[in-house]
Amino acid sequence: MASINIIEDKCVGCRRCVAACPFNAIEIIDKKAHIGEKCNLCGSCVESCKFNAIDFQRDEVKIGDLSIYQGIWVFAEQRYGQLKTVSLELLGKARELAKTINVKVTAVLLGHKVEPLSKELVAYGADEVLMVDEEWLNDFNDHIYGETMVNLIEEYKPEIVLIGATAKGRSLAPHISSTIRTGLTADCTSLSMDVEKRLLVQTRPAFGGNLMAEIICPNNRPQMATVRPKVFKPLEADYNRQGKIIKLKKEPIEGSVKLIKNIDNAEGINLSDANIIVGVGRGIGSERNIRLAQELADALGGTLGSSRPVVDIGWLPYSRQVGQTGKTVAPKIYIACGISGAIQHLAGLADIETVIAINSDPEAPIFKIANYGIVGDVREILPLLTEKIRESKK
Repeated sequence: MASINIIEDKCVGCRRCVAACPFNAIEIIDKKAHIGEKCNLCGSCVESCKFNAIDFQRDEVKIGDLSIYQGIWVFAEQRYGQLKTVSLELLGKARELAKTINVKVTAVLLGHKVEPLSKELVAYGADEVLMVDEEWLNDFNDHIYGETMVNLIEEYKPEIVLIGATAKGRSLAPHISSTIRTGLTADCTSLSMDVEKRLLVQTRPAFGGNLMAEIICPNNRPQMATVRPKVFKPLEADYNRQGKIIKLKKEPIEGSVKLIKNIDNAEGINLSDANIIVGVGRGIGSERNIRLAQELADALGGTLGSSRPVVDIGWLPYSRQVGQTGKTVAPKIYIACGISGAIQHLAGLADIETVIAINSDPEAPIFKIANYGIVGDVREILPLLTEKIRESKK
């Protein structure tokens, strides 16, 4: 079992290991380094020590035959017969990756009465569709769907599995990866292939968005990643494409959680699907002033988004948050109202045609990415914009 210890006779208390630890797990006590409970055995401190005072024992890595795993899978998420757009986005990216290593792309479709969706998946890039169409898969359950996916992975052995980083995907992917004991990179914003080593390079923000981490899974298969919606663009649908559709019969799996009822989102248009978003930041001044942004969103036929501080304060729910720790969005128009433009917020803006920024600070970072900028009090400007838009509609 992996372990890490300080060799006190060699330690001189130089503090190099303290500076090297990204988790603040090391402190100096009586001129000797001490490793605390925050340590996750990453080993960053070992190379920093010039006195060989850190004894790091790694777990023995056993690598099986990875050559038996081939192909790229995309979990085709759907809700009662409606495909999630992120599934189509992932098919497009999977096709790009598959060309580099000369493998096929498979969409895995689970649900009830979902057979018509298989042709759409082929049109958007799937070479084949593995479909389990059963009544017991009608309602999503992470255990039931997860065990079904595990059984399919163990039978067909794909080398890469991609899942959308939606509420369902973020619940499903860890169940699969922990069961089959493979790695999982969550919330990826970029994917590429190391063709020579046949490794999926999975990129995601780290350390509060201050750097981008490239992660690989060299010793286990499949390589798994969840990917944020709107990061990639779907291919143009080609309904003349031919693909293999395999309908599988599986025995029912029982889950411990039962669905009582569905509660639809009553907070307006889903951020991920919106063409126009009016985002509010702390510069809006107060919770009461958010109605000014809501009125503008209503006049434009859009929806309301927010930066993280607005959610942390409690003025808007988390479902409205745009950014690294919120949702990635790609509307045609994004109006940033009182948002400074911190890197964590900008990480959630993907491929937006037009950004309009309103801020009283002319040096705000948001103006650097804005197509149009208005310097002024957002509380005075929003009512004027709303009035002009309403007049133009008349």
